[in-house]
Amino acid sequence: MKQNQSVWMDVAFKNLTRSFAFLVFILLAAIMASLIYGSRESISVHGLSFLWTNEWDPVRNEYGALVPIVGTVLSSFIALLIAVPISFGIAMFLTELSPTWLRRPLGTAIEMLAAIPSIIYGMWGLFVFVPIFQQYIQPHLISFFANIPVLNQVFSGPAFGIGVFTAGLILAIMVIPFITAVMRDVFELVPPMLKESAYGLGGTTWEVMWRVVLPFTKNGVIGGIMLGLGRALGETMAVTFVIGNAFNLPNSIFAPSNSIASALANEFNEAGGIQKAALLELGLILFLITTVVLAFSKVLLMRLAKSEGTTR
Repeated sequence: MKQNQSVWMDVAFKNLTRSFAFLVFILLAAIMASLIYGSRESISVHGLSFLWTNEWDPVRNEYGALVPIVGTVLSSFIALLIAVPISFGIAMFLTELSPTWLRRPLGTAIEMLAAIPSIIYGMWGLFVFVPIFQQYIQPHLISFFANIPVLNQVFSGPAFGIGVFTAGLILAIMVIPFITAVMRDVFELVPPMLKESAYGLGGTTWEVMWRVVLPFTKNGVIGGIMLGLGRALGETMAVTFVIGNAFNLPNSIFAPSNSIASALANEFNEAGGIQKAALLELGLILFLITTVVLAFSKVLLMRLAKSEGTTR
């Protein structure tokens, strides 16, 4: 009797946990279905041209997603370009160079950065960083790159302080704690014997990190970077404060623009009709972008794992 009861409880527990797992797929499907249903009017009116149209005029009911898509991708790219090397340096210092007494408070400070609400980052960026950047940093960068071909177009324009670069920089500050935490954790999983052997052969700290630790933990490092990218793509309030919220294609990284999340935050409350449908279609595009990024990272990790298996 007890044996039958234990078998029954085991089967019930297995089915319960399975239902929880399938609940994730149900939620994802429900979210995607609701976005498609809500944006059906915009999809029928604009078609695929919605993706490469840069007009956004509620008065004439003309909408296009090109500006928000470009602003989202560009600000996230800038954020990763800044955050990844800084996160790697912090994680390297914490695991290899930091004194023992400093590791815990420094690690706690990084975790506290991750816990700060995004609106605080946005307010700090707008009221503290933007005036300093506008007055003391941006004019010097523009004049420094003025005579360098190509770069003089990238770093050009009036010194507004706000813009795509500012949004990317604030995003970088926001994602650094997440990427750093993952890198630190995977670096600590490297067997000490591997590092000690490399040091014993005369390797420097940089050589040990680059040739031993990083190859051993590259799957985890890529996962941490993808986690930071996902956070950057979907960030709303911090970007809304500093990106400029202008439906213009940026002609430089200092130009004001818009992102998908900031466009939704600014206009959804007062939208109706086809404008609301267009905003929901923007949400659907953001959903698809994050899905593609996640799928790409999974494929990359599978190829890395396969190549490691082939090498071994």
